[in-house]
Amino acid sequence: MICVIRQANANDHPTIRRVVAAAFRSDAEAELVGRIRASPEYEPSMELVAELDDPGVVGHVMISRALLQSPDGSNRSIVMLSPLAVDPAAQGTGVGGALVRAVTTIADERGEPLVVLEGNPAYYSRFGFVAAAEHEITLPLPDWAPSAAGQVMLLSSYDAADTTLRGTVAYPAAFDGLD
Repeated sequence: MICVIRQANANDHPTIRRVVAAAFRSDAEAELVGRIRASPEYEPSMELVAELDDPGVVGHVMISRALLQSPDGSNRSIVMLSPLAVDPAAQGTGVGGALVRAVTTIADERGEPLVVLEGNPAYYSRFGFVAAAEHEITLPLPDWAPSAAGQVMLLSSYDAADTTLRGTVAYPAAFDGLD
């Protein structure tokens, strides 16, 4: 099985919607993808798909912009990985990991200092994500999510002395109304 990771394009959008809805067993996350694409925070170069010879697109990931609000009141643009989805038939095959590694590599090459996400620490820690709180970053998690679900990956341009890289993540408007 050969997996190709590539930038998503408009022709992929219907398939991406199907994959995301199937992976989450919900249309909410599939709707979120469209809302992010329509937002000023959208980063087309960091929306990727995973393709297999057959059946085609089986995975999707995107990184978009968010704000990090520092305790001093300043705002800094950062990037956030959300969502990651793999078709249920392809889960457990390494597709999700390949997508995470590819998209975080792009963020690193673009000079981003870090990537935040909300997700399962047991899964994302294998890629270098750690609890965001360890680096004085807070994500506004839903009540049902453990605090460890707020995670960060420090990239090569991260500077621990940079106080603008601490604070609370403000999700963009595309995430409003999602639980």
